[in-house]
Amino acid sequence: MSMPPLDESVTVDEAGIWDAEAIAQVAATTFPLACPPEAGEDDIADFIERTLSAEKFAEYLSSPERTVLEARTGGEIVGYLMAVDAAPEDPAVAEVVTARPAIEISKMYVMPGHQGSGVSSALMEAIIARATSLGRAGLWLGVNQKNARARRFYEKHGFTVVGVRTFVVGAQTHDDFVMQRTL
Repeated sequence: MSMPPLDESVTVDEAGIWDAEAIAQVAATTFPLACPPEAGEDDIADFIERTLSAEKFAEYLSSPERTVLEARTGGEIVGYLMAVDAAPEDPAVAEVVTARPAIEISKMYVMPGHQGSGVSSALMEAIIARATSLGRAGLWLGVNQKNARARRFYEKHGFTVVGVRTFVVGAQTHDDFVMQRTL
């Protein structure tokens, strides 16, 4: 897959239930790329099956607390962002996320060949606009501590590390930074 031109238009819209299968395919392709090298293939496959299936996305798309944004170029879904508009469930995260109320960026992935083409920035700008329009005080997310590229992207968009959490993929526990951006 070749890199699209940087001026290729990216559109971001709220996904609908009819997009569940396509977004699940993007998720299955992109999630393994963001995992740390020591993440086991079986654990990744288990996580995808339990958390990123078309059935799960149909549930996410039906949840009033969740928003799924899709990014398209040339009519094709090339990235997505899932946000959760609710207080953090993890007490350790709730302690360090000080901008309240805040929206969690639960998932944000872009297809290989489209990274660096403005898709991630378009998704980020869309969720910032949505959070601002809803009167939220901030955004937060968890990012694997070894994912330097993602951390640099989030820092470029105003996020700072405010704490740590663990993230379970299959039978493995990974360390994430909790990052926050105030609005």
